[in-house]
Amino acid sequence: MAALATSHYDLDAVRADFPVLTEAHHDDVPLVYLDNAATSQKPRQVIDALVAYYQRYNANVHRGIHKLSEEATQAYEDSRTKIKRFINASSRREVIFTSGTTESINLVAQAWGRANLQAGDVVVSTVMEHHSNIVPWQLLAAERGFSIRYIPLLSDGTLDFDAYTSLLRSEPVKLVTVMHVSNVLGTINPIAEMARQAHEAGALILVDGAQSVPHMPIDVQALDVDFYAFSGHKMVGPTGIGVLFGKRQHLEAMPPWMGGGDMISTVRLEGSTWNELPYKFEAGTPIIAGAIGLGAAVDYLNALGMDCIHAYEKALTAYAVERLSEVPQLNLLGPDAARRGAVTAFTFAGIHPHDLAQLLDQQGIAIRAGHHCAMPLHEQLGLAASARASFYLYNTFSEVDALIEGLYKARQAFAL
Repeated sequence: MAALATSHYDLDAVRADFPVLTEAHHDDVPLVYLDNAATSQKPRQVIDALVAYYQRYNANVHRGIHKLSEEATQAYEDSRTKIKRFINASSRREVIFTSGTTESINLVAQAWGRANLQAGDVVVSTVMEHHSNIVPWQLLAAERGFSIRYIPLLSDGTLDFDAYTSLLRSEPVKLVTVMHVSNVLGTINPIAEMARQAHEAGALILVDGAQSVPHMPIDVQALDVDFYAFSGHKMVGPTGIGVLFGKRQHLEAMPPWMGGGDMISTVRLEGSTWNELPYKFEAGTPIIAGAIGLGAAVDYLNALGMDCIHAYEKALTAYAVERLSEVPQLNLLGPDAARRGAVTAFTFAGIHPHDLAQLLDQQGIAIRAGHHCAMPLHEQLGLAASARASFYLYNTFSEVDALIEGLYKARQAFAL
């Protein structure tokens, strides 16, 4: 419990910012929310920003000269600037608003992939990927005829780097597409080194940052990634908003994915020309409230400090790994605490993950059960499903203890 001292922010004050954390769960049981890898809770500051937009200056952006439109446009573009600084992009033009990580990856597949991938080419991915970083490439490969190769896992849940190096040397690889942090194993992949090797082989690299941007400082220039995708709802922001970062030279060369308003420069019956970045990839009325809410989320995270958040979560996750390791017949998936993010997935002998999640829910403890949109990974592990407890900046060491107590109660219920 002494590890609480690693937090440099007032944890009680932070928890008071999140209304749902004060809500009673079943029969007045306090809520212990441990499903943060699926979505995070929202602080009052983000909720207030959404309400303020709808109450005070609701209007479309970029298209009006009246006061409401100008105020909405300013707030929308201010959020883009905040995100540019948050991930250290070199330009606001490299920040594309999307509906989330899934759309961001699909945008790259449809705009860059369709223009650059053909029969004989290879895309390298991993067996730990979320479905949203597998299916878009499968769909495009079926149409374009390129091949997909998958980096295997070592027994500790980390990537087989020798296999990765071998793939880059032996195959005509055009793109490496990989998640930064596994949403099942918690494995933190060495993105900067993977990017370096990909570029030496003449390939680009796309990173799924859905489980990394909310939890640790991200510098896309230091990582030297070509594309980086993430979602707002996992970083105390609203649902339905996300970001694609792309190096400007790639975005400039890519054709638009969707057509419509705001992404055009001119439209004539004989043909059209496209708007400048980032608007070339933001067709139609954008997710205005979501972008403004995401800007408020970035303000909130910056106020706490991403270094502080990361340090606190490392201590909390290490404590959770230690406590979970004490539970008889529990099998924790993934690497040791030093090499994992704030994710702990596990199986419990004799208890199906869905049954376990239901039993814990009756005690006010919210976890996830299932394949977590990672069916190929579970298949490789010989599992149909797993249980997952995932942590964030407002979780406490006592909530980890509550999870452990709940697991022991589950053992008793199943007479294990």
